[in-house]
Amino acid sequence: MRRSRPFWRLTPAERQVWDAYPSGAWVDLRTGDAARDDPAGGAGWGRARTVRAELIVALLLGAHPARAGQVAGLRLAGARIVGSVNLSDATITTKLHLLSCHLSGVVSLTDATVRGVRFRGCDIHRIRAARCTVDGLFELDACTVRAGVRLDNAHVTGQLRLARSRLHAPDGPQTATESFKEDKSRPFTDAEKRERGWDQNHWALWAGGLTVDGGAFCRDMRTVGGLRMIGARFNSGLYLQRAVIKANGPHAVYADHMQASSVEFSAGFTAEGTVRMRGARVAGVLSFDMAVLDADDRCLHLSHMQVDELILRPSSARGEVNLGYTRVGVLLDHPEAYPGHVRLNGATFESLRGDMTPADRLSWVSRDPEGYRPQPYEQLAAWYRKIGHDPEARGVLLAKQRARRATRRVPGRIAGYLLDVVVGYGHRPWLAGVWFALLLAAGTAVFATHPPAQVGLDERRIFHPFPYTLDLLVPVSVFEQRGAWEPVGWTQWLANVLIASGWILATALIAGGTRVLRPSNTS
Repeated sequence: MRRSRPFWRLTPAERQVWDAYPSGAWVDLRTGDAARDDPAGGAGWGRARTVRAELIVALLLGAHPARAGQVAGLRLAGARIVGSVNLSDATITTKLHLLSCHLSGVVSLTDATVRGVRFRGCDIHRIRAARCTVDGLFELDACTVRAGVRLDNAHVTGQLRLARSRLHAPDGPQTATESFKEDKSRPFTDAEKRERGWDQNHWALWAGGLTVDGGAFCRDMRTVGGLRMIGARFNSGLYLQRAVIKANGPHAVYADHMQASSVEFSAGFTAEGTVRMRGARVAGVLSFDMAVLDADDRCLHLSHMQVDELILRPSSARGEVNLGYTRVGVLLDHPEAYPGHVRLNGATFESLRGDMTPADRLSWVSRDPEGYRPQPYEQLAAWYRKIGHDPEARGVLLAKQRARRATRRVPGRIAGYLLDVVVGYGHRPWLAGVWFALLLAAGTAVFATHPPAQVGLDERRIFHPFPYTLDLLVPVSVFEQRGAWEPVGWTQWLANVLIASGWILATALIAGGTRVLRPSNTS
């Protein structure tokens, strides 16, 4: 008996698709001419290459079941598909594979469950696959999507492939089903929505809550509009080598609280806008090696992250870098990674590698836009001590005290300058020895030519300028020369200066030593 079908009038192209579906055979409507087969011009393809979206939907929903012993599937190349492919809420047990097709409508997989979806070299108006479950491969290889891709809260058990794709943010206003549900008592402005990532028209890829069990391969992808991946999980990694992301607003990538085994923004990856991954967790490598980062305000917002290895070696960067409160296992970087301000307060790291000299590191910890922060200095000094570089650690702590001095009032600054000049805040105690030697030499020379008068004349004494000067400098008289001789004339002032200098040197040594030995959290 002849099977019934919902379409009695089929074009020749549709008839081929209908007949091929039960066996999963390919239907190729291409001409072989590359220019004529370009799906960007598919709107002009005639009736011979036109297939209605309703037919594709009907077949995938079981209108023409598979033949016994065969696996059904829709495999179509070089077709102009008119209308929207609406498979929302459906359960599809066969695969959909389109090659070099032109789809003028929306491909809707919202809340659907599908076996596998492959679009290669297609020109598509829009894809909506929120909360979709793909039990296999979801591929948009070398495709152009004109009005964005929605994958929020979708689950892909296989791989996600967006390699060589071209994604554009939506052009028109949001639909009622996609609008942001704001607080009616205080409506947000368009600018506030863009800043918070709530405006879907702002994003080429809207994928908050997406889970991909296989790798997510987005190499050589180009977008006009950002990538929104808040809370996404990439269990086998996210790879965006050579991708170019041009933001329509402040953020090129918005991936707060994302989780991934590894993330590659490398090998020519370009972001025109902020790459934001606040609170993200990367169990392996997060790499910006040879990336181009360009933002007016902040090029990298990586605060509150946990990452095993962070590679910050971009070929070009412009903007602020925020690593505040981030925990890094290994940080591999170079000075060009920090072109502007650097936020490091609360950041911790286990190992530092790369081309940063101690001077570069000092500049690195001192460029917080909010001013002096003690923790980055302490963290850097602790790391230098950990690897046995005590001189570098002392240099960092000295720089910390100098930066702190600028935040104090005038008396504190004066005392700080004195401690710095005399003993380097206790981190350069040898300076006190230098000052002591200079004062001792000067006093010895002066008193050798201008000897003091003897105090008591009952016994004859021989004056020696060196022990006399030394006795003046030492706070407690050791050689009993200070009471036996009385300076005369202007040398009285020199004697008083030497006595005062001795007390100052001793006090500075004690204060500096106390500052070094006491717990750092009190400084």
